[in-house]
This record gives sequence, C-alpha cells and structure tokens, in this order.
Amino acid sequence: MEKESIAVGLDIGTTKIVAMIGKKNEYGKLEILGVGKSKSLGVARGVVNNITQTIQSIQQAIVEAEADSGYKINDVVVGIAGQHIRSIQHSDYISRANAEEVIGDADIDLLINQVHKLAMLPGEEIIHVLPQEFKIDGESEIKEPIGMYGGRLEASFHVVVGQASSIRNVGRCIKSAGLDLSGLTLEPLASADAVLSQEEKEAGVALIDIGGGTTDLAIFKDGIIRHTAVVPFGGNVITDDIKEGCSIIEKQAELLKVKFGSAWPGENKDNEIVSIPGLRGREPKEISLKNLSKIIHARVVEIIEQVFAEIKAYGHEDPRKKLIAGIVLTGGGAQLQHIKQLVEYITGMDTRIGYPNEHLAGDSDEEISSPMYATAVGLVMNSIRNNTKSATPLVEMKKEEPKIEIRPQAVVEERVEEETIQEQPKAAPVKQPEMQHESTGDKIKRGFFDKYIDRIKEFLDNAE
Repeated sequence: MEKESIAVGLDIGTTKIVAMIGKKNEYGKLEILGVGKSKSLGVARGVVNNITQTIQSIQQAIVEAEADSGYKINDVVVGIAGQHIRSIQHSDYISRANAEEVIGDADIDLLINQVHKLAMLPGEEIIHVLPQEFKIDGESEIKEPIGMYGGRLEASFHVVVGQASSIRNVGRCIKSAGLDLSGLTLEPLASADAVLSQEEKEAGVALIDIGGGTTDLAIFKDGIIRHTAVVPFGGNVITDDIKEGCSIIEKQAELLKVKFGSAWPGENKDNEIVSIPGLRGREPKEISLKNLSKIIHARVVEIIEQVFAEIKAYGHEDPRKKLIAGIVLTGGGAQLQHIKQLVEYITGMDTRIGYPNEHLAGDSDEEISSPMYATAVGLVMNSIRNNTKSATPLVEMKKEEPKIEIRPQAVVEERVEEETIQEQPKAAPVKQPEMQHESTGDKIKRGFFDKYIDRIKEFLDNAE
C-alpha cells in the first residue's frame, strides 16, 4: 500500500514564521494536521538579515508544528518574497531538428532551459520561468503545444528574478535548522493558489497580499500569470506610524491597530477615545480613534497607490487585459477594518477579501481559514503537488532507547516534557516524479525545478 503524501510548507514572513503540515483527504480537500507559529526575528521586509535569529525562529515553529501534529518534519517547501524580487517578460524560441515529430516534454524543457541561461544583473538569479503562450511556426495563442507538429517552437515567458544572496541565505537557514529544502515558491503565487478560483484567473484578477514587511502583487489573465511585483511596505510601517504619531510603544501600537484600527476615518466619531496604560506609573494616555484612523488611512492609501501603479503598468485599461474579477485582498493586512472599501474607492475595481477556506477540509480550525495563513496554505498545496513525503509519523520512527534530538540552538525543553523524541535514521533520497506539463503556464516542469534546488544545495555544501 502506497504511503500517503504528507506535505509541509514554511512561510518565512517579516512578522511571523509559520510551519504547516497537511495532506489531501478523500474528498481532495486539504486537511491540516498541525501548525507551528513563532515570532519572526532576523527578517526585515521579507529578507533574512540575521541568520542565527531566523534559524531559532524556524526551529521554534517546526517544534511546535511537530508537537501539534505528531509528525517529524524532514523537508519543507519555502516561500520567497522581499523587495529584491522583480519580474520581466521574455520571448524565446527553438528550431526543432525534425518537424515531422510531435512536440513533447523534452522540447518544452529545452526552451525553459534556454531562458534560464539569460544574462541577469550582477548578483541576480532566476527563480521561476513561467510559460505563458506558445507559437508554432508563426501560429500564435497556443496554450498547449504538446502533441502538435512544428519546426519552430516559440513562447513568451514570465520570468521572476531575485537576489542570489537572499535566496541562498534562506537555504542556509533551512539547512542549519536541520531540514531539507524540497522547493522554492514565490509567495504571491502560493497565496494565489490558496485564495483564487480558476474562474477568477481566467476572467482576470489582481491578488494583493498585504504582509508585515511587504505587499505582494500577482496578476492573472486567461488562466496565466501575467505580472508579479513586491512593494517594500506592509503592516509594520502602519504600526510604526501609530507608534510615532501617538507616542506609544510598538506593542501598544500593534494592539491598537488590530483592535480599533480602521482604514476609513469617517467611520469614527470625534468622541470615541481609547485609554492606553502609562509606562512605569505614568498617567494613562488617551487616544482619539478618529486620529488613529487618520494615521492608518494615510499609510494604507500610500501602499494601495503603489500597488495600483503596478496594476496600471501591467496595462489593465487595455480591453484585452481587463481584470474582470477585480482585486482580491489577502494576508494579515487584509483584516484591517474597511480596507476593502478603501481599495475599491482608490482603484474603482471590485474587491473581495481572500480566505483560503475553499481548499481546506470542512472541519479545519477557524484560525487557519484567516487571510494571514493564505501563503502557508498555498505552500502546503505546492508541496502536495510535488508528491513528497515531507513528514513521518513519530510512531513509525525506529524504536530504540529514548534519545532526545537536539537541533542546533533550538529550545526543546517544553516538547520533551510532552513526549520523548526519538532519533530517526536519515532516509535515502527519494527521486521525485516529474510533473506533467500543464497548459495553464503557472506550473513549472518538475524535472528542471529539481536541478535548481540541487544547485542551491550544492552551493550550501560547498560553503561549509
């Protein structure tokens, strides 16, 4: 009997790190087995700036997820974000030796490999090559070229590029935390998997993922990814503005934003006041909710206008590029009161809040259905597509005398009280099956992706 595929996603965000373990149930829905969450230390605007703190935060989230699920995590699919991410459009072609043979996976591989050889700016590396549309012997608008005849195969690609050092720093943190890296995915693509329907992707939709350090954008049209961008502002700058504007500490500012914050100042009356405890015996501070909303409103408008500028750069006013499904907001920032109305007001586009519950099993925890977990859910879905067995039930582990597994710098005392962790023999590497080529363009050939992961692993090994 074939063992079920257990998938693990790791969302390394600016404010929190989430490790999520899941599997597909008999109805094809995602059943979440365990979640671990820790405060993200050492990450700023989606980029690792302190390796040691990031490793500790990852380990804390992993230990919590293992305790919650009863599974031992072996490898993870990780989300990549940060202000260093950019995307370009590129067209390329190959001339086939025999036009009388049908086009196959090998031809698509060859074309994608060719794009990966593009000359990038110093220090940059290609993360994703996403085919959009194909041309065969000059005949355009072909979505699925496999099985067709032709001598010249041409395609337009959406190429996602990032700083090689930032990507390798993430890989270093994963390896130092005692885990293997089974995949890298651009975070807005993971969020899109979790909250967008295929109908929305076909009609045209802009996904805006408002995180703690960055706001990510992914635009889909005709079922194909058309544009991605990362704006280096998120919920943290709103908290900083409240802290400065109200002269309070960061913890109080975050609490104010979450409990009383609104993106629309007109909703609050002038006499609505909240009292904040003073520091060290000082008098309590009274803050007007109207003023609080004005501070939040000013910063949110700035963020939305920057994202809207990216949507305009895509050319959404062109009738052929029109985004009929409008905008979907997700991420922790999407939970801010009245943000939906503000986005509609600024952009003039239909807007909804995106929840990942469409893909989750019916009995899932309500907290997991929150927009703030959209990226983590998308990463688990990505891991399931890779068909990896990323976690092993603790009861299946080799039964020897009890041994405590100590990961470097990890704090495991709380876990040890609950159950004894036994050491697991290192499993032989499993050759991952190659994904079938799909026409939607937002799926990458598994075979090439493996090579990319291997390159990062090889770099990390040599660095030691």
